[in-house]
Amino acid sequence: VIICSIENLDAMGVHTGDSITVAPIQTLSDVEYQKMRDAAFACIRRVGVETGGSNVQFAVNPATGEQVVIEMNPRVSRSSALASKATGFPIAKIAAKLAVGYTLDEIPNDITRKTPASFEPTIDYVVTKIPRWAFEKLPGTSGVLGTQMQSVGEAMSIGRTFTESVQKGLRSLEQGRLGLNADPAEANYASISDTDLLARCAVPTPERIFHVGEAIRRGLPMHDVQAKCLYDPWFLDQFLAIIEERHAIESHRGSDPRTLPKSLWRRAKRYGFSDGQLAYLLGSTERDVRAARLGAGVRATFKTVDTCSAEFEASTPYHYSSYEDESEVRDSPRRRVIILGSGPNRIGQGIEFDYCCVHASFALRDAGFETVMVNCNPETVSTDYDTSDRLYFEPLTYEDVMNVIEAETEASGGVEPKLIVTLGGQT
Repeated sequence: VIICSIENLDAMGVHTGDSITVAPIQTLSDVEYQKMRDAAFACIRRVGVETGGSNVQFAVNPATGEQVVIEMNPRVSRSSALASKATGFPIAKIAAKLAVGYTLDEIPNDITRKTPASFEPTIDYVVTKIPRWAFEKLPGTSGVLGTQMQSVGEAMSIGRTFTESVQKGLRSLEQGRLGLNADPAEANYASISDTDLLARCAVPTPERIFHVGEAIRRGLPMHDVQAKCLYDPWFLDQFLAIIEERHAIESHRGSDPRTLPKSLWRRAKRYGFSDGQLAYLLGSTERDVRAARLGAGVRATFKTVDTCSAEFEASTPYHYSSYEDESEVRDSPRRRVIILGSGPNRIGQGIEFDYCCVHASFALRDAGFETVMVNCNPETVSTDYDTSDRLYFEPLTYEDVMNVIEAETEASGGVEPKLIVTLGGQT
């Protein structure tokens, strides 16, 4: 079975661990995808993999559609770990059971508890993985990305659309960015000429996605931007949609946020704009924007990762936020404790903090509490769906954590949960 398809934003020449990746694949036609699927099966059979997991990586010529196998790993890898978190399908666990003689039909799906593992996951959301680098702590390095992986961690985000997912992912990095620009840090681009900006779009660095966003905001020709960055035109169109929504929000700059229509708040949120970005664009404060948005009745809702696009009821509460009409958080009268995870790995803050969060969850569960984990790091045990009673794959920002607290308070009939913030590291 195919568990997940993942697409790199960057073209060949950048290690997949250093590239922004998106699942499921957004830019292939169904015919191209089915061709790639058949080729992956043929590759696995040719190598001789009888049981277990494998990941096959392809390069696709955008002009001709030619597909070339560039790598095949007949083992659990970083890509399979990401696919597991993106779909809720425990690849390593299933591979271990296959190795001792089980068949896929004999292994139950832990999330639905009604379907076997032979059912391919179907997802109705978009997952974005964004690497985190630490070049500021390594001043002798160039900061240019290549075929050797240089990132020290990564963040994963889930949204109903790519625009929502990528903006959540960028603020999940905890590096002072609130989304695709539209924040105070974009002032650094004011002194960069259009020519220099296009040149920077051609160089794969951690800042390239922001340079591309700024180039589109300035109205530089899209074909020039695409020729430099080599992103698929579909992704550039999505960035353009974010920029156009930004302009619509900026047209209300200086207005009292309390006077803005509900439709504006809801549309902005569905494009992934954070309250901090909205405050920056409106010339207000994040607290005032949040109060006005809540006053207009625009609140985050939480959807469920269930491997089946809601065809079957999910037994495992693995949630992500969006701005739709219905929330899928179940009511529960039990006492609960929210544990804030450590976010993406970085130099000086790694899995030792995640270890603390995981064992805190186990201890609290043994003490009779319902445990709630909030984190955005796909590399950790804390974001396994069975580590805590509820998992929220969310950025660790004030806005996103408050959304979780409000959802859990409502689910418990108005009783606010306790919160542990000391186990997730220094940031």
